[in-house]
Amino acid sequence: MADIKKLRGNLEMRGFATSCFATAEEAAKYLDGRLDGTSIGIGGSMTAQQLGLDQLLPSHNSVYWHWLGGSSGQAAAADVYISSVNGIAETGELVNIDGTGNRVASTIYGHKSLYLIVGVNKIAPTFEKALWRARNIAAPRNAQRLGRKTPCAAKGDRCYDCESPDRICRALTVLWARPTAIEYAEVVIVEQELGL
Repeated sequence: MADIKKLRGNLEMRGFATSCFATAEEAAKYLDGRLDGTSIGIGGSMTAQQLGLDQLLPSHNSVYWHWLGGSSGQAAAADVYISSVNGIAETGELVNIDGTGNRVASTIYGHKSLYLIVGVNKIAPTFEKALWRARNIAAPRNAQRLGRKTPCAAKGDRCYDCESPDRICRALTVLWARPTAIEYAEVVIVEQELGL
């Protein structure tokens, strides 16, 4: 079982605000109340979709989500960015892998505020295990979901560090601390399994 108290303490020492909710519904309600009258970019996130943010936020914000009609460029120019992570360590490191680069770029630069949503299934005890999770659990599942022709999608068991043109693992970021160009960054922890 994840040590959420330890995780929150380590994230806060690294400059991140944290919040924690028992359910996805509570987290969605929190974000819906917190974000109002602003522009919001959302990265390719199954977690954000499971929270129903595509239904809640557009009624009182300008939301740009390339999955639902917005462009990556519009999302990159938004004041606020929302993403999930592929792995997070109780020691405070946040790991993301990306194919296009739009999501990982937006978690380090270009926005006034950043919200990273994390289900308990993404939490690992150490950085090494969070990185392992991102590469060997999240990435193969994402490749399968996208119908990619990669060894990890075909076998669904691990990263093969392939050279396939369909490879989705093209960029890796590790947030060791809140990037200085982002004024406010919050990790929203949900005590349910969410996303890949």
